[in-house]
Amino acid sequence: MSAGRDAVAHLRTPEAIRERAGAVLARGLEDGLTHFRIDLSRLAAAADLVAAVTREHHPDLRVPPHSRWRHFAPRHLAELERALAGRPPDERARVRIDLAVTSVLLDAGAGPGWRYVEPVTGVESRRSEGLAVASFRLFAEGAFSAEPGAPWRTDAAALERLDDDRLARGLQVSATNPLTGLAGRAALLRRLGGALAEHADLFGKPESRPGHLLDALRASFGDRVEAAEVLRRVLEGFGSIWSGRLALAGVNLGDVWRHPAAGGTGPGAGLVPLHKLSQWLTYSLLEPLAEGGLRVEGIDRLTGLAEYRNGGLFIDTGVLVPRHEAVVREVHRPGDEVVVEWRALTVALLDRLAPLVRARLGAADLSLASILEGGTWTAGRRLADERRGGASPIRVDSDGTVM
Repeated sequence: MSAGRDAVAHLRTPEAIRERAGAVLARGLEDGLTHFRIDLSRLAAAADLVAAVTREHHPDLRVPPHSRWRHFAPRHLAELERALAGRPPDERARVRIDLAVTSVLLDAGAGPGWRYVEPVTGVESRRSEGLAVASFRLFAEGAFSAEPGAPWRTDAAALERLDDDRLARGLQVSATNPLTGLAGRAALLRRLGGALAEHADLFGKPESRPGHLLDALRASFGDRVEAAEVLRRVLEGFGSIWSGRLALAGVNLGDVWRHPAAGGTGPGAGLVPLHKLSQWLTYSLLEPLAEGGLRVEGIDRLTGLAEYRNGGLFIDTGVLVPRHEAVVREVHRPGDEVVVEWRALTVALLDRLAPLVRARLGAADLSLASILEGGTWTAGRRLADERRGGASPIRVDSDGTVM
């Protein structure tokens, strides 16, 4: 059992993500992968595009980190500020963490047909921005709070009783406005409620709020904490929400999948950890934790995100070349070898792309999180819009909890 627990602990580290993704890339560079061929000669063109897009959107190269906060419009941030006026810094930070957690966990791909029209303003948005606005409105309305007089918060009691219909209304889902994985998202939030109640050491009692992660981190690390430790707490505290995934030593592994090129030894051999939503959440916690007086260091220990915008960038620039027509013709499941291969290669290639982008921008200190924002995610979306109306180059039958 000890070996299994040790393997779980390792699979929850950024080093394990890089190690296993790197093993898949190494096999690919030997021309030994089943689904993709790798053309590193195209990496320069990808770097050129990412650098150009970054300069276009951030001419001063002051690029913020990739996080959920980039998807809220100024009017939402102003509304949040008004709601938090007069509250002490710690509580302001807790509220922001409450919002970030629920919003990020609703952020897996929405599908090409879904739109959200914001009440009052009438502004229409889609995909990540649409999910951000919809989750913000749900949060502001108190959908995630069990206290009628305190809508701006998330707690276990409210999440555990959240039903599919309430979430569907909040996300404006209908027969003519379908959202990928609605039931999966609702179930994920209910399981989040259970995880909050279960881990009183991280989320407090009796409220059981994500925001109390601030207090738990401060109690353990004082006013400075490594980003990898924040990720570890996120994976430990929310690990039970990932239903139906691989388990090891009785522990649900979450966004961890099998691939024949993964390598490794012992109980964790052959497994590729990716932790896309958990790392996206960790990036999104940096600013709220800073507001609470906690400095997060070692941010570049975290990896790039294994999602379809970054992955699409490498396919659309020719760095990743599908070996057979089924890669782009068929619909795949998240655990299928082709999807795991694509996502692992995305993580490893982002590490190779980042120094090329820094060199082109003359910005040696630009963090990986800022390159994602500036960046690879934006360039990937632009290519997808130009070539497929925004759709991913590879179709994944998602349950709303992966990519």
